[in-house]
Amino acid sequence: MATRPVFAVSLDQQYCIKENIEFEYFNGFSEQQKRRCIRSLHQAYQNLHKEKRILEISSKSEDELGRKLSAFQLMLPLKNQKFCSVEAAFQAGKIFEKGGPYLDLLDASPREAKKDDRLKTSGALISFTFNDTIFPTEPKTYFYNWLYIHALSYYPELANALLQYDAFTDIVFNPQKSINCQAEAAAIYVSLQKQGLLQDALREKESFLNIVYSI
Repeated sequence: MATRPVFAVSLDQQYCIKENIEFEYFNGFSEQQKRRCIRSLHQAYQNLHKEKRILEISSKSEDELGRKLSAFQLMLPLKNQKFCSVEAAFQAGKIFEKGGPYLDLLDASPREAKKDDRLKTSGALISFTFNDTIFPTEPKTYFYNWLYIHALSYYPELANALLQYDAFTDIVFNPQKSINCQAEAAAIYVSLQKQGLLQDALREKESFLNIVYSI
């Protein structure tokens, strides 16, 4: 057995509710094993919430929409008219006390960007940047969620399809090892959209901080 979070849309100022769900876990790194875990997690959640529609958002998803919404696949426009994945933008945007931002990672594959050794050897993380705009490290999920939701706004077809779901997972996300989660960002997006707050939240980074984090 294992426990993983499910992020459900909340149509109030919480925006999303994280619920830890215990499910039967299948060991192994193969795509088949990951998908068995996804089905097991979703079944355990729906046993408690039969009315909820749930979507896995990751490259392991059995649903094409879930794969397209992965931070490895979802693309962001850069100021030079190029595009990069949300994951690459997140990694490239890190500014450390001894280096960064490593903007060459904007041209790297998501996996290459995430595994770059400089991200582990440059000291403490002190801030983030994207398109020459600086973001603080607190709240801890602020920069990642802003990037992901900002990217979604460029793909109305994907975003509209996302609105059909009530809860989201990312089977690879382990809260004991990571902080940011694309499933959480997706739930926040749906809540903001359904509450009519999305345009105001994306108007500028300060408005996103104020609306989503009440700061």
